Amino acid sequence: MLSGKDFIFTIGYDGPAAIVDGQAKKRYGALSTRELAEKGLFRAAYSSAVFSKNPEEIDIVVELYNKAAGTAYTSASSLDRLFGVFPVEVKRAIVL
Repeated sequence: MLSGKDFIFTIGYDGPAAIVDGQAKKRYGALSTRELAEKGLFRAAYSSAVFSKNPEEIDIVVELYNKAAGTAYTSASSLDRLFGVFPVEVKRAIVL
């Protein structure tokens, strides 16, 4: 199982391993979901919200993304496809 920080900053997968952006994790790993979204790191913010399984955090990301992008997304499932973020069972992370 990936840690929360590894899941948030996963940029792809290589077979059974998640590829993690180590520089982003180091620089932004201490930020909350809201703080990530306010900095414009919407994919990381959405990943954080998905990992937390807190619907309020997902709503925050949807609201801030719509405001920044001028869109009108209403559901998290739309952002799943937009950002390509889905909960996946992975046991290993490769940090780049």
